Amino acid sequence: MNIHEYQAKAIFAENGVPTLRGKVAFSVEEAVANAKELGGSVWAVKAQIHAGGRGLGGGVKIAKNLDEVKSYAAQILGMTLVTHQTGPEGKLVQKLYIEGGANIVKEYYLAILFNRMAEQITIIASSEGGMDIEKVAKESPEKIAKVGIDAQIGFKLFHGLEVAKVLGLDKDESKKLIAMIEKLYKLYMQKDMNMLEINPLIKTAEGEFYALDAKCSFDDSALYRHEDIAALRDESEENPAEREAGEFGLSYVKLDGDVACMVNGAGLAMATMDIINYSGAKPANFLDVGGGASPQTVAKAFEIILRDKNVRVIFINIFGGIVRCDRIANGILEATKNVEVNVPIVVRLDGTNATEAKEILENSKLKNIKAATSLKEGAALVKSLVG
Repeated sequence: MNIHEYQAKAIFAENGVPTLRGKVAFSVEEAVANAKELGGSVWAVKAQIHAGGRGLGGGVKIAKNLDEVKSYAAQILGMTLVTHQTGPEGKLVQKLYIEGGANIVKEYYLAILFNRMAEQITIIASSEGGMDIEKVAKESPEKIAKVGIDAQIGFKLFHGLEVAKVLGLDKDESKKLIAMIEKLYKLYMQKDMNMLEINPLIKTAEGEFYALDAKCSFDDSALYRHEDIAALRDESEENPAEREAGEFGLSYVKLDGDVACMVNGAGLAMATMDIINYSGAKPANFLDVGGGASPQTVAKAFEIILRDKNVRVIFINIFGGIVRCDRIANGILEATKNVEVNVPIVVRLDGTNATEAKEILENSKLKNIKAATSLKEGAALVKSLVG
């Protein structure tokens, strides 16, 4: 689960992580009132959406007087903000964050996340803040520190010193930053976060460090332990199809391709997406129906993926282990009763009750279903149908 910048900064402030003063606004009038209350002569007017790259998309403006606060607030509030993380459809800006100014002398990048390859919690830091970290990694990898942490040991001084060295900090600056990272690491662990990112982390002319941005995502499976975090959920920022799928026990993530996938098991789903890419087509989604799929949940999966107007082919790849292939077949028939399926369906079923499933589909006389006996054959057939 993701939260907004203003929510993440409130959590930071409660746990002693330095942030600038700011207030959320839901109208232009409230934005101006917030700026007056915060005081000063410079304010940042920031769009609040669950996506990065807001500044490049026009969602962050620096106002030097109250008239500019009003103008920028009116411009950003209600706009559809498109960034590299929102996709071409963008996200509607429904709230703003008005933040006071600071005497910034340097911007850094700092993140704490779980590195699945190394099987360690990892701190990623760079002296090039306020930029796309992937671009920095590609063009200047020497400017990025990746410090692995054994969860049984936790964050220690030597971890912080390694980060400070890459960032080029002196002794006093290192002490301040290490104290800040220690608090962030503790927060990351206590709140069951997947990722904590600050871009940029700033150093002011007064020699202080502040989180000028804050992005936090949390492990959905651990939210039952954190009612305070679960209460911060903003469903308006979530993909409606993904949210609906979750209510039916389906794991669904929308992508930008044209081949819809319906698979059981995350590993097989990833392999299916890989072979679709390898064949020259593009997956339109990740969809894992899980081990307990019923005809009704399969029908709901069909309904969800067919709402995507980009879908030209559906590829069903099921290995019957926990979930029986005949259940999937009956789910396909159930779906065709309620939803018009006007695209070809490639079906590869193997495992428990695969023979029975094949008979069910053959007896249905559905004209747009094509069978495949292997994953490779299925991918090739999908590619031919996509063109």
